[in-house]
Amino acid sequence: MTNILLINGHPDPDPGHFCAALCEAYASGAREAGHQVSRLDAGAIELEFLKNQAEFSSAPSGAVAEAQAAVSAADHLVLIYPLWLGTMPAKLKAFLEQLGRQNFFLETVKDGGRWPAQKMKGKSARIVVTMGMPGLAYRLVFGGHSLKALEKGILGISGFKPVRDTVFGMVEGSAERRASMLEKMTTLGRKGA
Repeated sequence: MTNILLINGHPDPDPGHFCAALCEAYASGAREAGHQVSRLDAGAIELEFLKNQAEFSSAPSGAVAEAQAAVSAADHLVLIYPLWLGTMPAKLKAFLEQLGRQNFFLETVKDGGRWPAQKMKGKSARIVVTMGMPGLAYRLVFGGHSLKALEKGILGISGFKPVRDTVFGMVEGSAERRASMLEKMTTLGRKGA
């Protein structure tokens, strides 16, 4: 049994968005397979944008501290978000910055040990990105740069390993296409991957 944390990274907490449906499909498959699942909706958390190093170094608010505890308790993290202007929505980026407060993800001060000290070792992650363009175009034409930055620049450097990704392109397509995406998420949930 794996302890899985699902993070819906859509900035609008309305449960009618496709990201929320993908979360539900994954959770359904995971619970069916006996995994323990918890969920955070980043769009429902009230937070400010960090403005300086002092804020980043200070203790987070209650909701963010609870999110840190949920990440700490998880064996596997699943982050689902829509591609906006070629990257993650600003509110999700702000949430991840808040989550990283007080060296939560990694210790950046070198004290004779290995730098950086990866605090998320032993955890795995999956990133799921939805978009209007074809997923192959995002990877080949645009290089998938925002996805790579999240995989390596936040999760990988923090110690998450492996970090896998799923790209769902043309999400505004047919009902059959969406049903296929939901089934893929259910399958991933059963595997806890």
